[in-house]
This record gives sequence, structure tokens and C-alpha cells, in this order.
Amino acid sequence: MTFDYAPAPESRAVVDIAPHYGLFINGKFVEPRSGNYFKTINPASEEVLSEVSEAGQADVDAAVSAARKAFGKVWGPMEGRDRAKYLFRIARIIQERSRELAVLESLDNGKPIRESRDVDVPLAAAHFFYHAGWADKLAFAGFGDNPQSLGVAAQVIPWNFPLLMLAWKIAPALACGNTVVLKPAETTPLTALAFADICQQADLPPGVVNILTGAGETGRMLVEHPDVDKVAFTGSTEVGKAIQRAVAGTGKKLTLELGGKAANIIFDDAPIDEAIEGIVNGIYFNQGHVCCAGSRLLVQESIQADVLAALKRRLGTLRLGDPLDKNTDIGAINSRDQLTKIEELTESGEAEGAQRWSPACAIPEKGFWFPPTVFTNVTQAHRIAREEIFGPVLSVLTFRTPDEAVEKANNTPFGLSAGIWTEKGSRILWMANRVKAGVVWANTFNRFDPTSPFGGYKESGFGREGGIQGLGAYLAVEDPS
Repeated sequence: MTFDYAPAPESRAVVDIAPHYGLFINGKFVEPRSGNYFKTINPASEEVLSEVSEAGQADVDAAVSAARKAFGKVWGPMEGRDRAKYLFRIARIIQERSRELAVLESLDNGKPIRESRDVDVPLAAAHFFYHAGWADKLAFAGFGDNPQSLGVAAQVIPWNFPLLMLAWKIAPALACGNTVVLKPAETTPLTALAFADICQQADLPPGVVNILTGAGETGRMLVEHPDVDKVAFTGSTEVGKAIQRAVAGTGKKLTLELGGKAANIIFDDAPIDEAIEGIVNGIYFNQGHVCCAGSRLLVQESIQADVLAALKRRLGTLRLGDPLDKNTDIGAINSRDQLTKIEELTESGEAEGAQRWSPACAIPEKGFWFPPTVFTNVTQAHRIAREEIFGPVLSVLTFRTPDEAVEKANNTPFGLSAGIWTEKGSRILWMANRVKAGVVWANTFNRFDPTSPFGGYKESGFGREGGIQGLGAYLAVEDPS
């Protein structure tokens, strides 16, 4: 039975987008010394949302200098309990402005408002709450009696979870006594600029947090700046490798969270209805714009037909459309460039002999859209099974034995995440010890908590974010794990 839903749009009136934004340096919004600007658009409608500044070398120098001064004179010497007060204040303001931030995120990113409202913004606040609690307890975290902050942290975040990735980066850095220069993705700068306003509202000392908008060249200048002590990057493996080459030999501490091609493994004793929801959440959440997305479905051969039939029925109920509609399940692809990449890779899947299926789905005339897609008859040689698509595209492979499942799951250069679906706890532990992934979910997928570390192996990067392990990335000690 299919239900018809009346439109239930969230109001844009809660958001006041300025026609123009400067850079946030030393506690103030300033015009870029580069004199350059770019547009940020709504990917669901191609509407121009605002004009945003592009930071050049002089702007990067000014931001790093402000962060260095704040670290040496204010934030570094400050007692942990006092730093915690600022983080708690920021967390509360995020909660107070949650509706505004959720709408802004969906407008700038294209993700459904339900996800912005129920996942991104609450988790962002939770990260600040969690790390605020650690700010005066670092001596009890296993890093020695007197763990020391690093200094100035350069942080570059992607466009798939703009506000949440900002929280993942800034909260632990500040809790550990570091100051920050952060560059958001050029296609999704608005929530980072709203966070700059939150820093002002929280009376955060000038220079503790600096926000530089711009594209890849701005990020390169920030990462390579000689007065930066720590680099944290989330994004593509290709860019991550370039960053690692750039910081080699400099003494800068580095954390990389890169691409993934996660296996979602369904055994024949798994609860099928629950597994179907896990498959949908694993690859179609946020339009598949998730590094740890379960983009490879490994299903035991004996239940393949049942799983595919149930999955197709479920995909037929997903609603694609206006990201601000509370009924929407699949929003817009973040940019035309990303849509082109998804289209190119899916065309290669068909050209290589895989069978493509999508539910009946009306595509809006404007904006960047791609329907939820399933590929069957996929082999491990197909590009769609090897390369990260970063879109709502699932490749289905089969296995007969647990050993074969492990072999196929690990047959990838990535190692960020995996999912295991079975009623046998012993099998879950057996698989988890053999699957080479930084995060292994059991009978669930895409579950996150600030108390739990997240990160990858192999070409998915190194270092951890979240939990006690994530604190170690911002302290001048070795990670105890």
C-alpha cells in the first residue's frame, strides 16, 4: 500500500541569509585581501544563495597569525574548566538555533530537512557537549599527568556534513587548548559562517576560531602554512595523499579521514526487514554522500532473491524532491560536478554488463538530482564495485561462506567501515576481527556517537575522531590506542 503525502515544507523564514559574507578572522568578519568572491547556490533549485569571500595567501597569513596570538596569550594558558564553559555555551547556542541551522544546511547542501534536523544539528551540539566535559579532565584521559596542546590547528572539511564535520574538528581542538583555522567546502560555506556568528554570540575570545572560505587553493595554502602545528582533513583520498606529501618532514601532526567503499554484509539468518532498513540507511541516507556509506551489498547467495525483492519494494516508497519538505527521503546532489561524476560511474556499470534498476521517480526540472539506484550482476572487477561513487548507488554482490564474505569485503584499497547482519553474536565477533575496517556496525549502519572513535585504515586514512582516541590527535602525546 502506497501513501500519498501532502507537502509539508519547512519555512525559510527562520533563516536570514546575507547577500554577502566576509572572512571570519580574529573574531570579526572582514573583507578578503584577495578581493575575490564566489557564489554559493541551492543545489535543489540552482538559486544563488549568497556571495562568499575567497581567502588568498594574505588572508591565510592573517588568520593563522590571529590563531597563534590567541593560543599564546588567551586560549592555551586558560584553565580547562574555563575553556569548557565556552564549549558548553556554544553547544547550547547550537541547540537554541537548531531550526535555523537545519534549514540553512538543507538549503546550502541539498540534504533532506529531516536529516539536518534529526541527525546533523543534534550530533553537532552533542560533540561540543561531550568535548566540553573533557576540557578539564585531560589528565585523566590516559595521556599522562600533564598533556599539552599542540598550538594552531588547520582544518579542512567536506561538503557532505558541513556543520557536523565542523563540530568533529573544532570541538576536540578547542577542548584540548588549541586554536583553529577552518576552511569549509566551497559549495557549503553557510553553516560554517553561521557558526562564526555563534562564536561571537558565545563571546569566544578573538582568534580562537577563524573561518576561511574558499576552494582547494585556499585549503592548500592553509595546510602548507609554516606556522600551523596540526592538520586535520576529511575528504577524498586523492587530496589526502597530496596533503600527506605536503606535510611530510614538517613535524605537523596529521589526521586524515578519506574515502570508503564499505561492505554491508547480509547473512541468511539476518532479520530481513531490519536489514533492508540498514541497507537503505547505509547507502541512500544523505543521497549517498557519506564516506562510510554501505555502497557494496554482500548478500548470502541463498537469500539474494528475497533481499532484492524486499529492497525494491522499500525503494519504491522513498520520496525524492524538495529538501525542505519534511516528507522527503532523497534530496538533491550537492553540485553539478558531483552529479556528473555519479552519472559517469553508473554509465560505466551498465557498459561493463551490470544490471541497473531504479524505482519510478519524478525528477525535478531544476537542480541536481539522481534517483536511488541498484546494480545487480556486479563483479569485483566492475568500477562501480571498486571506486567510490559518493552517490545513491548500490552495487550488489553475493557470497556463499563467511570466509568468502571476508575476502570480498576486504578486496578494496579502502577500509573505513563495514556492516554485519546476522543473529549469531559469535559470527559478528568472528567477522569483526577479520574485516579490515575502522568501524564495524553489527545489525545496524551509520550509527554515530561523539563518545565513539571514528576513522579508517589503508586508503581511508589514519587517526581517529571522537572519543578519547580523538583527543589524542590534538595533544602532544602518543595516542594510547
